[in-house]
Amino acid sequence: MASVGLILLAAGSSSRLGEPKQNLLYEGQPLLQRAIQTALASSCEPVLVILGSNAEAFQASLNDLPVQTIFNPDWQEGMASSIRQGILALNQMAPDLDGAIIMVCDQPFVTTALLNDIVEQKRLHGHGIIACSYHNTLGTPALFDKQFFPELLALKGQEGAKKLLFRHAAVVTPITFPLGTFDIDTPQDYEDLQQHRVE
Repeated sequence: MASVGLILLAAGSSSRLGEPKQNLLYEGQPLLQRAIQTALASSCEPVLVILGSNAEAFQASLNDLPVQTIFNPDWQEGMASSIRQGILALNQMAPDLDGAIIMVCDQPFVTTALLNDIVEQKRLHGHGIIACSYHNTLGTPALFDKQFFPELLALKGQEGAKKLLFRHAAVVTPITFPLGTFDIDTPQDYEDLQQHRVE
């Protein structure tokens, strides 16, 4: 069985939204709690939650959950700083991991089955990178073999892990995830989400 950790990115300030997206409700549950429960039910271990903006407001609700919360003091730099914090923490906590999934908290249709499928693809085929495919692009959730950890640690500013998906396109295995297009950055995005029903 592939040994895979998971880094849940939840440090942003949601500036375009005007309120913390982590607390937005979908089906009666805050997006952050929903994402954490999805991750915890998967085969990924450990599960790390990277907090930054408004960290104090979220920490109390996470204290009773079996996750490791990491505060990113450089969250204003952008997503790269949270990825670096997560990889550094995984290297310290679980140095023998085969890889890590990077996940964001505002894709409410990510399921435990999807995460487990990504890990299973790693186990069966040993792929270097496994990324979700939606709307003619690749993105999160995405699994990176530990050989790519140094490159994840080298990301800067607003760079996300997608940079590696294009740099190493020849070794990326896509997994179809049409509902990955739903992420919440603006009030319109949230309105669209609330009107969406999964058949």
